[in-house]
Amino acid sequence: MPRFGMVIDTRKCVGCMDCVVACQTENDVPVGFCRDWIKTEVRGEFPNLTAEIRSERCNHCDNPPCVQCCPTGASHVEDFGKVVLVTANMCIGCKACIASCPYDARYVHPDGYVDKCTFCYHRTKDGKDPACVSVCPTHCMYFGDLDDPASTVSKLLRTRQHHTLLPEAGTKPRIFYMT
Repeated sequence: MPRFGMVIDTRKCVGCMDCVVACQTENDVPVGFCRDWIKTEVRGEFPNLTAEIRSERCNHCDNPPCVQCCPTGASHVEDFGKVVLVTANMCIGCKACIASCPYDARYVHPDGYVDKCTFCYHRTKDGKDPACVSVCPTHCMYFGDLDDPASTVSKLLRTRQHHTLLPEAGTKPRIFYMT
């Protein structure tokens, strides 16, 4: 079974938000909400500054606190791809998963259930890329099986410096940012 992950090349990302729009369109995300977003982080002291532009979303963690705290089992890890999903009709909207997520990757859908990035599971289970990856004009996003040493994501992680967000949280995130 694959274990899906994503690699984002922060040298190529220009913050155009095509990934955000593709996600909203592909997944019928209500206006005013998002499953992914663009963040710019500036580090250093003037005049020696560096900026990192990155596309953020649910990190589909190997150790997801959102799944562990869900009282109904609505938040779960799907066997195929090890993707963290929410079953809407099982969610009671208690927001325990929102409180437990260190990445602020979830929101309450207007219909009362919690929603988040699914890696476009309806596409990826059929061998397609998530919508965000398929539309990226700079081709800075890569998706694949982290456990397959021949996959593009595995090769990139072996050859380029990278980091995850909040590794100290112990969630073992599967979104990697190449620097």
